[in-house]
Amino acid sequence: METLTICPTSTATILACQEIAKTFKENIYELSILRKDWDPEFATSLSVWIEDTIDKHYIDSLEVLKDERYREWHQIMVEGLQHLKVLRASIKVDFKKDKDFLKEFFQNTGYTDYFSDAKNGDHLSLFKFLKTFAANLTESTRQKVVEHGTPDVLFDKILMCANRVSQFEDCFVALEGETELDNYGKKEVAEIYETIQDICRIAIAYYQFDPKMRCKFNYYKVMVNL
Repeated sequence: METLTICPTSTATILACQEIAKTFKENIYELSILRKDWDPEFATSLSVWIEDTIDKHYIDSLEVLKDERYREWHQIMVEGLQHLKVLRASIKVDFKKDKDFLKEFFQNTGYTDYFSDAKNGDHLSLFKFLKTFAANLTESTRQKVVEHGTPDVLFDKILMCANRVSQFEDCFVALEGETELDNYGKKEVAEIYETIQDICRIAIAYYQFDPKMRCKFNYYKVMVNL
């Protein structure tokens, strides 16, 4: 069985999916050229499917996103992931001839265990990623990376996000805690997420030179503006 890459009952997950489905529907006539099954009927049915699921399972938990602290929490998560991506790219360039160091660094700081799921929208993995990075980064490793060209301030930014996200752990628990869903409900939400992720992958590639539209299909950036 395939392992889910998200908390299947996350309120933030389903609301982000709802927003992306709305954007998809609004641009369906343009996007319909990309896939045979992408037409107005499909876009409408997707929105209805998500709305019905929210009505069935989430109507009582929507209040959690009205607190400004939740928006700040999401922003921290987005910033943390972005900084981690930049650091990864920088290190892969600077140490491309030192495979042993790359392997050791990525294993020790959480990239090996958490990066793949974190960049695909798994909040729990990103949370663990930031905490692991902060706990396992050594001063000697940091200095070695900086000496090869990576700005030291990039480490400060990641560590600051790791520190700040700990202050919002109650928000994390509230958004990621499981609701009273039966197995069918969990399966339904997981299927919605998978459908939206497939749409995002293709739409982001299509809107490569349109940053504004790319953001509307970027899962994390959509979540920040819930």
